[in-house]
Amino acid sequence: MAGGPGEGLEAAPVGTVGVGVIVPYDFALDRELWRWVPDNVTLRLTRTPHAPLPVSLEQATVVGDPEVVARCTQDLLAVQPDVVAYACTSGSFINLHAGERALVAAMEVAGASQAVTTSGSLVRALQQLGVSRVALATPYDAAISQGLSAFLEEAGVTVTAMRHLGLVGRIWTVPYEVTADIARRCFTPDCDAVFISCTNLPTYDIIADLEAELGVPVLTANQVTLWAALHSVGIAAVGPGQRLLEPPSHGAGVSSPGPSLLGGRA
Repeated sequence: MAGGPGEGLEAAPVGTVGVGVIVPYDFALDRELWRWVPDNVTLRLTRTPHAPLPVSLEQATVVGDPEVVARCTQDLLAVQPDVVAYACTSGSFINLHAGERALVAAMEVAGASQAVTTSGSLVRALQQLGVSRVALATPYDAAISQGLSAFLEEAGVTVTAMRHLGLVGRIWTVPYEVTADIARRCFTPDCDAVFISCTNLPTYDIIADLEAELGVPVLTANQVTLWAALHSVGIAAVGPGQRLLEPPSHGAGVSSPGPSLLGGRA
């Protein structure tokens, strides 16, 4: 009979690096997150407690409560993640600079060795690409969308235009063609990049084509979150044809994400 567990076999393929991911209770894109992850990384997801709310300012406040995020972080500690990512755009921008930093602090106090948020990761990505003017496409209503604009303006980034879909639920069902269309409609000739918001909005397969069409980097919520989380542990995210994920030009490498435009860790 065989000996103990794993005897004579290669190590179990669980990945050598663990990324803990906190997502809202209605998050439906687990599979999309994995598409940015190389084989030596394992994602370990947990969700915030269920709250029967439409996509709204109230929902963003509930899922972005630092106490809730701290409890979710503690739930992840048993599997020893190397970094914890709070993967929700609206929950991390709704209370602006102070709110984003409070979420990072809550994760770190709860035991995360490193912590990032989606909105903080967006600011880092804009820094990485030298972007100071961005056009925004969101699936939210006008009130939530204005929160994203205010967050970026506070970080010193100019918003050249913004379009939104006005959805209150089931954002994960939006077809690629609808998302691509709103990205085209928000684009302005003077923007340095386009950002497509919401971690529950599928985007992976349209990024490269939109970049080729528009001629500027196209950033998305899940993309920047995984990019920043992996970069914090020295690993490159996977995304062929995505400008953010291309190796830095010779002599222009960045060894770590560094401080955000918000004046602290993102």
